[in-house]
Amino acid sequence: MRRFAIFSFGTVALFAPVFATASTISISLTPTHVIQGEPVMVKLLGATTTAGVKSVTFDGKSLGVFLYQGIPTALIGVDLNKVAGDYDVVAVLASGERTKATLTIDKRPKVEAPLGIPEKLGGNTAASQAKLVATLQSDNASLASIRTGVKSFWTKSFVAPFANPVVTDSYGYSRQTGPYSIPHKGADFQAKIGTPVIAMNRGIVRVARTYRDYGKTIVVDHGLGLMTFYMHLSKIRVNVGELVQQGQVIGLSGQTGYAEGPHLHLTVRINGISIDPIKFLAFF
Repeated sequence: MRRFAIFSFGTVALFAPVFATASTISISLTPTHVIQGEPVMVKLLGATTTAGVKSVTFDGKSLGVFLYQGIPTALIGVDLNKVAGDYDVVAVLASGERTKATLTIDKRPKVEAPLGIPEKLGGNTAASQAKLVATLQSDNASLASIRTGVKSFWTKSFVAPFANPVVTDSYGYSRQTGPYSIPHKGADFQAKIGTPVIAMNRGIVRVARTYRDYGKTIVVDHGLGLMTFYMHLSKIRVNVGELVQQGQVIGLSGQTGYAEGPHLHLTVRINGISIDPIKFLAFF
């Protein structure tokens, strides 16, 4: 697999929360300033239960609210193509009280790198490039239709998919394959074939199957639109519908599908939006 950027979790800084005050509750955004493709954690300080929260919205769209560490919390996924600017995050209580905070989104620097097609998928020919793009579209449509739980299945912090992770290919750049540009909406981890891959948190397995391009794939639904995707596996050790626990081995890493070498591709989605997994893990 092409090596694009290498860094470890130890270099990821946690964000300091900034507060927007209200008479009873305040909204904490972590962080208050992001670039396209990054996640945001929203906390309603002053509230101790989700029962009194009528809604939390970002850019007019509702967010799922769950209790984390005793605080009503929500997650925002900022799309790679989200227009840069200032956006309101608004909380409304059952009492009618309303408060808001401002999230600033900047453009992501544009980075491109060439990436070939492995011989097992036809090599670097015009025909195989067109087929890759077509099958990615159909596979992505299938993955976009996955249902999610109406409640949060997790209470513990999220963990990395294995010990001592090293990222070898980062999130958010564009891979040039012939005339096509394919955004890398995940992070690739250094992993020999057969490395045990664990569930990052408690959730329900929604997908456990093989795709042409993504290879052997597992999707764990953590509820309220939060999902983790584990791709290019050599073995799948779970079944659809199974409730898995944080740290449970769900598969073994490999290089199946559109992979030039052994690694684990990890995607994290919030309400259908793929965000930077390393920034997400920094919350925990």
